[in-house]
Amino acid sequence: MKNFENRLTGGHPNSLGNTIEIVEEVLSNQALFEELFQCYFSSDEVVRLRVSNAMKRICISNQSYLIPYTDRILNEISQIDQASTKWTLATLFEMLKDDFSDQQFQQAKSIIKHNLETDNDWIVLNNSIETLSKWSLDDADLLDWLLPRLEKHAKDDRNSVAKRASKWLAKLKK
Repeated sequence: MKNFENRLTGGHPNSLGNTIEIVEEVLSNQALFEELFQCYFSSDEVVRLRVSNAMKRICISNQSYLIPYTDRILNEISQIDQASTKWTLATLFEMLKDDFSDQQFQQAKSIIKHNLETDNDWIVLNNSIETLSKWSLDDADLLDWLLPRLEKHAKDDRNSVAKRASKWLAKLKK
């Protein structure tokens, strides 16, 4: 056991702490992935934030590590009420889209739509807008659902949210 949870604890909440080191260990030994995944269930939100960052990095390097965990991500991790988890899910789902079954893709879409409608964190909104907008390029029903929400978010007081929504509105209305 590498004791990832203890190693992801402490320090400034916005720092990566030992995240990069742990990612490198997991990438060099896939058997360690389960221990890292279990850190999502830590009571420490900083640990969960760093696990989310680690998952994104692992998925970028070798998404095959996450594929066996797809159902657990969709059913368990998506229930974590933490902004960093939600914004990471939008990114992970975009990267894993081609590996989803139809049912998993519908579930992922539903999760991100829910987060776009119910969350107020600017990064959750930006990542949800980005993923759903990309997906709506090939999905007329999603596009119809998304356009009014993009119009709403284009008026957001937060510049990054308004710009992202406006950019996608212009692109999708062509």
